[in-house]
Amino acid sequence: MGHAQSTLTGVVKDSETESVLPGATVYIPDLKKGSITNEAGVFSIDGLPKGKFLVEFKLIGYTALVQPAQIDGQTELRITLTSMATELHEVVVTGISHTTELRKNPIPLTTINNQFLVENTSTNLIDNISKKTGISQIGTGSAISKPVIRGLSYNRIITLYDGTRQEGQQWGDEHGIEIDEFSVDRVEIIKGAGSLMYGSDGLGGVINFLTPNPVSRGSIVGKWMSNYQTNNGLFGNSLSTAGNMKGAYWLLRASNKIAKPFMNAYDGSVFNSGFNEINFNSMIGISKKWGYSELSLSSFNQSVGLVEGDRDSNGNFIRLKNENGSEIETAVTANELNSYRLFIPNQIIQHVRVSNTSNFYLSESRIQLNVGYQRNQRKEFGNVLDEHEAELYFDLHTLNYNLIYFLPSIKEWEFSAGTSGMYQQNQNKGAEFLIPEYTSFDWGAFAFAKRPIGKLDLAGGLRYDMRTINSHSLYLDADGNPTDDPTMTLKFSNAYITFKNISASVGLTNEFSKFVTGKLNLSRGFRAPNISELASNGRHEGTLRYEYGSFNLDAETSLQLDASVLLNSEHISMEVSLFQNTIDNYIYTEKLLASNGMDSIPDPSDPAPAYQYVQGEAQLRGGELTMDIHPHPLDWLHFENSFSFVVGENKSQSKSDSSKYLPFIPAPRLQSELRATIKKLGNTFSNSFFKIEFNHFWKQDRVLLENKTETQTASYSLWNMGVGTGVRNKKGSELFSVYFTVTNVFDNAYQHHLSRLKYAAENPVTGRVGVFNMGRNFSVKIVVPVTFRKASRN
Repeated sequence: MGHAQSTLTGVVKDSETESVLPGATVYIPDLKKGSITNEAGVFSIDGLPKGKFLVEFKLIGYTALVQPAQIDGQTELRITLTSMATELHEVVVTGISHTTELRKNPIPLTTINNQFLVENTSTNLIDNISKKTGISQIGTGSAISKPVIRGLSYNRIITLYDGTRQEGQQWGDEHGIEIDEFSVDRVEIIKGAGSLMYGSDGLGGVINFLTPNPVSRGSIVGKWMSNYQTNNGLFGNSLSTAGNMKGAYWLLRASNKIAKPFMNAYDGSVFNSGFNEINFNSMIGISKKWGYSELSLSSFNQSVGLVEGDRDSNGNFIRLKNENGSEIETAVTANELNSYRLFIPNQIIQHVRVSNTSNFYLSESRIQLNVGYQRNQRKEFGNVLDEHEAELYFDLHTLNYNLIYFLPSIKEWEFSAGTSGMYQQNQNKGAEFLIPEYTSFDWGAFAFAKRPIGKLDLAGGLRYDMRTINSHSLYLDADGNPTDDPTMTLKFSNAYITFKNISASVGLTNEFSKFVTGKLNLSRGFRAPNISELASNGRHEGTLRYEYGSFNLDAETSLQLDASVLLNSEHISMEVSLFQNTIDNYIYTEKLLASNGMDSIPDPSDPAPAYQYVQGEAQLRGGELTMDIHPHPLDWLHFENSFSFVVGENKSQSKSDSSKYLPFIPAPRLQSELRATIKKLGNTFSNSFFKIEFNHFWKQDRVLLENKTETQTASYSLWNMGVGTGVRNKKGSELFSVYFTVTNVFDNAYQHHLSRLKYAAENPVTGRVGVFNMGRNFSVKIVVPVTFRKASRN
């Protein structure tokens, strides 16, 4: 079936000066095609199918503009951009409808652009995005972080990489996100169960990490990114190249990071908190009139030291050491504290991914197919007498797919429907066993519709899901080794269990005026219990407790109501969001007691209190306020402020003490940033900026004190500073960009409420419990673009 070829052309100018804007990116997300304006501000994109698409126009220092275009034959646009840089006009691709504009999407959603990721200092990817309002992190040192969205984390959040589910071992406290931060160009975050494409586990939200768009046709480029941080001696480097020749495009990237122990004013250097990474990413694609197809391959390889925090009577960190075949305890030396070497215990993570994304255009409809395979290997080493023995070794294989059909528009209604599924197999190859080997199968079907009605935008959908888990039995002999003898000790019993449920979302956006928009969304989410909650039987070193799962657990279901108001005027941009999330069958752990009323200790040789997974009724409510003051005509000056809070309560507890609180809820947070940006300084510097940040975290005393589940956290404040600029040659081409930042300027010693290291052992000299967060940290980043071949000029 043939397709008539269409072309989109136009010119991009400054809205005030009417001067042309070279270097602006023009991109059609649904088609994965784009261009860059030339010296005359002109762009051209050819080989387009007939239809209506959103076109995004972006340039650093300007507000992104989203323009619908009815493409048919030769189509021309004349575009003006304003200097008031805000995020309200970003386009979003996460979901199951056509690309939409953030301002008109009723689902609570946050976007993070590449400029934000590059300008901010972080030690890992989640650490970086946790600076956004409503997002936090559960951290275990500088390398391991798990995202928290409005108080929910772990398997209640789905992580995506270019729209495909990222599957590792999300249930573990010491398991991070296996994604190379250098490979991520932008991030989209859904707050709550508003997305229906991805099935079970999206009850708390969805985070989609997106790689760079294909470069303009006819161009071949490269980039070197480098980062050094003083606190932990972090070195990070990434080399990449990308090209696009006659619709065939590619990207290759190799990156690495290495860090030694981080420091703070109370602990000094925190022993064994270093890490290293070596990562590879590649993509090859083809874009033609019939659509596009991309094949991606990535390899993530990380080694991480695990902080235990034990100290001797002098307050020195201690470690176990192999001396002549005997295990002894010794104080850590100054050289070991300042070493890039990783000591026992540590873990090695390898994550390989192969995926394909294809889009096929059928007249005015479209079919999208995502297929992916992943293998996640996680090994934990804790035996100093045999440092190569993997005490824990999880080997997880995952196959997943998404198939979506975007129907032609019918009287302004846009419909999409599809199916998705996932198959998993997990094997235990270590000396110890925390969860059983298992296989699982997910299947779901969904439908979605949206329609503009004047200034009102309606959107809603429905999804049905089924998850089947087959857990395998395990018997251990007297030495703790697996055996087929059913008369031996039963570690895990076999089970075959199925969960079925429905998810839904309905919302509306109303443009009350040119400056004011309101949003309302109601969503119902579903999460099946994970294998740890169903079948755990062992001591989790990270949580310092022995955990029992339960096959009697039911699936969690949630009902979340979101309401927000957006104001976007000449001098101020503001958004106020409120939410309430009620979760039935909320899964949490409860301490088990022995018959004498004391702690139950399953293994006296390795004492740890026992906990059992149970269920209750949970309610989370809170809100976020963001305000960006940019007084016209001082468009170069921005004063950005945000405040976020969430309260989590266990409604199944009628007690008036701390047991009514849900554990590990982030503290209220205020963020302020004063920023000055100058687009051009002479003929050498461009997009220069200077910023001062202030972050205040309130005391968190709404905590679950019962059974020492968690502790209160004192309030604290942090100051950060940053400066950066682009440097150009005499011809106006960018030579490089450089960014200098300092975080925690006054070297404040603090403990983040969701830091797991705050539960480490007490320092007998100071009486302080746990390890504190990173102190003052200077960072320098440099980004060097290289153009091997310029894009074709039309």
